[in-house]
Amino acid sequence: MTPHTDEGPLVDDIAARIRARIMNGELAIGKPLRQAALAAEFGVSRTPVREALRQLQNGGLIEMQPHRGAVVRVPAPWEVRQAYEVRAELEGLAARRAATRITERQLAELREHNAVLHEAAEREAGGSPATTAANDCFHTVVCVAADNPWLSRMIDRINESFPRNVSSLALAGDERHRLENIRQHEAIIEALTARDPDRADDAMRDHVISSGEHLTAWYERRSQTVFHG
Repeated sequence: MTPHTDEGPLVDDIAARIRARIMNGELAIGKPLRQAALAAEFGVSRTPVREALRQLQNGGLIEMQPHRGAVVRVPAPWEVRQAYEVRAELEGLAARRAATRITERQLAELREHNAVLHEAAEREAGGSPATTAANDCFHTVVCVAADNPWLSRMIDRINESFPRNVSSLALAGDERHRLENIRQHEAIIEALTARDPDRADDAMRDHVISSGEHLTAWYERRSQTVFHG
């Protein structure tokens, strides 16, 4: 927790800026975070940087390692799997609610976002910022259509626990997974278009569980190499 000092807002701002760079992949998992370099970059002393890093450590995005200091944390595979089990239930509920509330405009947006992923798959261009955004926006549209801010906030909290570009990186290295991801999105769109809550719930839960298993496998491979070599 950030101490109650005059530097509180500054610490929060620095933490938010570092968090954003971790979430978009600019600061990759396993990357050391040097206090001196960050302080020079932000034009501040080491004290607010140190407190910002502590804040991020409490949030689970970084960890302190002997002889290395602060590094962007590699989540344990079991953490990813458990988080996605919860996310699947929440997003399944979102899809169920969306099935009776989604507009034609929102359905068109889902098709547009999935078309971006389809075109990228044909060009073997997965893992780009455009595909990351398209995939995130697909799920955001469903959450917005669900019309439950509490539900959206809980889903966001899980998503903010892991860098958002990692899912795209996992997709980029696996053509079969990319095509499977697109087909699962199509099944969700079909269920929502049919206004079928049960199908929408099942399709979304299956999709999120599948994505979680692929992401878990990616982290398992990554955790074996990120701190070696």
